Amino acid sequence: MKSFCYNHPHPAVTTDIALFTIREERLAVLLIRRRSAPFQGCWALPGGFVDTDECLEDCALRELAEETGVTGVYLEQLYTFGKPDRDPRERIISVTYYALAPSEILSPVAGSDAAEVAWFPMDALPELAFDHREVIALAQQRLRAKLDYSTVAFGFMQKEFTLGELQKVYETIRGEALDKRNFRKHILALDLISETGTSRRVGSHRPAKLYRVQHPGAVLYLK
Repeated sequence: MKSFCYNHPHPAVTTDIALFTIREERLAVLLIRRRSAPFQGCWALPGGFVDTDECLEDCALRELAEETGVTGVYLEQLYTFGKPDRDPRERIISVTYYALAPSEILSPVAGSDAAEVAWFPMDALPELAFDHREVIALAQQRLRAKLDYSTVAFGFMQKEFTLGELQKVYETIRGEALDKRNFRKHILALDLISETGTSRRVGSHRPAKLYRVQHPGAVLYLK
């Protein structure tokens, strides 16, 4: 195969990942404190440069694992950020992803070029490097929008959950309270979850039925 050499300058490509969870009934995002320049010591999304022989999603998964120790999450591509001055090093285009996971299954550990890793509530974000505040805002906007036509909220749930716990996830993402009766009627009518036959006591209330997603691991789009 004949090789070609182009004189046209080539921009660098990175991936950045906004990983969301719910902690203490607040939507939170995972951030790293940068060990190196630029923005040394600042908080940022995990991410890094795409290798020349690497797929974009493979790069995102690799960087997430290297910098935070998190693996096995489902990624969805969000948007491509490419303003010429978004990175002081050179012309860099970032293909961003977002992911969801229950906080109970995650144990982030700083690694690679991350000096520290921590969860931050969306209403208490620190100063961020690059254009990562814009990335996070768009990811949150996408998350809210998909509540009405997909099962995206189930990405925050453990294998078994109560309807009350699921409703709390919807309320946390929307930022508003929902009517209990209408919510349960709507969710059960979708025929996406099924009873496990067991129950769990939550606080001093009577035991609540436990449910599971009928198609675990799948993000379904509603008609």
